[in-house]
Amino acid sequence: MCGFAGIINFDGAPAERNTLDRMGSSLFHRGPDDSGTHVDKSVGLAFRRLSILDLSPAGHQPMVSHNGNFVMVFNGEIYNYVELRRELEGHGCRFRSSGDTEVLLEAYAVWGKDCLPKLNGMWAFLIYDKQRGVVFGARDRFGVKPLYYYRYANGVCLASEIKAIRASGLYHDDVNWQSVSKFSVQGRLDESEETFYRGITQVAAGSAFEVSVSGEWKQWAYWSLADLPQVETKDPVLQFRDLFEDAVRLRMRSDVPLGICLSGGLDSTAIICSVARLKSALSSGGQEQLLAFSYMAPEFDERLYIADTLARTHAELRQLETSPTDLWDDLQKFLWFHDEPVHSMTAMIGYKLMQLASKNGVKVVLNGQGADETAAGYFSYFADYWRTLVMDHHPIVAWREIGRYQASHGGSRARVFLNAGKEAIQWRMRHSQLYGSLSKWKKGSDSKDNKWFQPEFVRFAPEDELDGLDGRLDSSLKRSVSKTPLPIFLRVEDRNSMAHSIEARLPFLDYRLVTLLFNLSAEWKLSGPLNKFILREAMRERIPESVRTRQDKMGFPTPIGQWFRTSLFKQMRDVLMSQEARERGIYNVPEILKDFERHQEGRIDASQRLFNVAQLEMWHRMLKKPLEVQG
Repeated sequence: MCGFAGIINFDGAPAERNTLDRMGSSLFHRGPDDSGTHVDKSVGLAFRRLSILDLSPAGHQPMVSHNGNFVMVFNGEIYNYVELRRELEGHGCRFRSSGDTEVLLEAYAVWGKDCLPKLNGMWAFLIYDKQRGVVFGARDRFGVKPLYYYRYANGVCLASEIKAIRASGLYHDDVNWQSVSKFSVQGRLDESEETFYRGITQVAAGSAFEVSVSGEWKQWAYWSLADLPQVETKDPVLQFRDLFEDAVRLRMRSDVPLGICLSGGLDSTAIICSVARLKSALSSGGQEQLLAFSYMAPEFDERLYIADTLARTHAELRQLETSPTDLWDDLQKFLWFHDEPVHSMTAMIGYKLMQLASKNGVKVVLNGQGADETAAGYFSYFADYWRTLVMDHHPIVAWREIGRYQASHGGSRARVFLNAGKEAIQWRMRHSQLYGSLSKWKKGSDSKDNKWFQPEFVRFAPEDELDGLDGRLDSSLKRSVSKTPLPIFLRVEDRNSMAHSIEARLPFLDYRLVTLLFNLSAEWKLSGPLNKFILREAMRERIPESVRTRQDKMGFPTPIGQWFRTSLFKQMRDVLMSQEARERGIYNVPEILKDFERHQEGRIDASQRLFNVAQLEMWHRMLKKPLEVQG
């Protein structure tokens, strides 16, 4: 887990070491343990190292191959590097180091771009192939690890974070108003490769590219949810259980201490219980203490579930103590690490938890991102499931499933069933030209009704394209993984952890597990009132029953609505009343203040929109300040 930057000058001009040093320095937080630079004529690579595997100098980067033909910078982990190493040794490869970096470099030397399907892990990397005069790069299947690029007149610069490109001196800040408006008006983030900075683009998840020293650029997708292999599912519960356990086992490979972020929910509980089991099985005598990090606002009490999990795993809990004002005071610094706004204030809790883990000597944290989007963990998926049953001509099953759900959650079965039928008809009608025109008109009208922003700014927001959606559960899940909300959650996970020089690992995004889940029918994901049904079944007798059968969902929530009425009222009002906000030219400040007053009186909940405005205003102010490394 590290940070890197690269420059390729297409006109043959030498890559400037000073430029690479600036870019690398801006990424110090991603790799405080070591640094390196490699310059070869018009190609330059800079690296910051966070030592996780093979802590010796043999893991230094940029790493040069034995024959000198390849130079690589790599951010991430190849979890199956032990198995790949054995396979490569069969091809005659010899290794100087014991970690995964050299395994990846040799894998490219032997298999070229065909090495990618063999990798199980998270990665972004650049490999300079000197003989061919190209830089080969790739990003992992789900985009866990970041990679950005900016193409200027005579070249391209690439980096793990936007701030490194800004620090290069080759890029001059320019706002991407479409992305900014999409966030401000519609609350949408990271749904495409576009960023808040015009001209700075993400490399798409699951894609690879080659760029020649003369400027030819080729990019392609090497993996996609739309093209998954068929998997035989004779015993889905056993298959899921075995794959999940192996995913956790691989992600425990580390030469430094690891911990777990623990809520009272199903995902983190499954991970910590698996870690405890594996540690016990592998232990010979004294066992290293397993540390768990948690946060609970008084308004969202999960102590019962966490206590049951701690009793089973014998983990030691480190609980985050923070306050609304502490979070607010950190917001500017937090945004510096992220480069762009985030989806909610809950993201700041993750940032603080990683800080707590770092203070406790932990350098690797296992977390549960990806389970909700692949195994159907959000409550909105129930409506998708019932509608799928109706569309696939299973109304009796839909009636039964809705009844089982309503028996636990209350409400009218008939009303929900009729609504599922109505939505099924609407989705079929979406293919008609008239319905599409009316839908676009309504969305445009809704956007124009947003009174918090000036009309010219609102018009920048693009329409919400429902590409790939057909009204069924499977398409909703695929959209959740590839477009929203998983991409923003992965960006938050990466920046929060790397801000404190910690590597975050995500067992639920093992590609083998995801492939299995998308081969299973919908009833394995949702059953009556239970979401993530396959996970619940696989965890029988493996996690506390109180957690396994739990039906509500929290996940480190914050009572931000109450905070804006009390602890953060003055701070938010100061932002809105500031001269900068009034002169920004995008806000309709009187309308925002009017709704802020209604929020303060408890008549509406405008907390999320208020937080978004606060972030946007601080982001704009951050652009005016000189870039500097944040300690």
